[in-house]
Amino acid sequence: MKCARCSGLMVRDHMLDMQESYVPMWMSGLRCVACGNIEDPLIHHHRMVQHTRRVRRLTTHLARTAIRPAVAA
Repeated sequence: MKCARCSGLMVRDHMLDMQESYVPMWMSGLRCVACGNIEDPLIHHHRMVQHTRRVRRLTTHLARTAIRPAVAA
């Protein structure tokens, strides 16, 4: 798999999340060996949600501009 930032090699890595709770939580994700970018299932889900919202906003904006009547000059 290629990194979204630098197109480098992504490898599976096991990470320890100690910030979100008082109990250490192990999780599995992908880490770029070149730039250190980390992607786990939660990060991927949030990026997909943001992308869907952007597309929906863009299509709504384009639909509104196409429906507007032309103004006579």
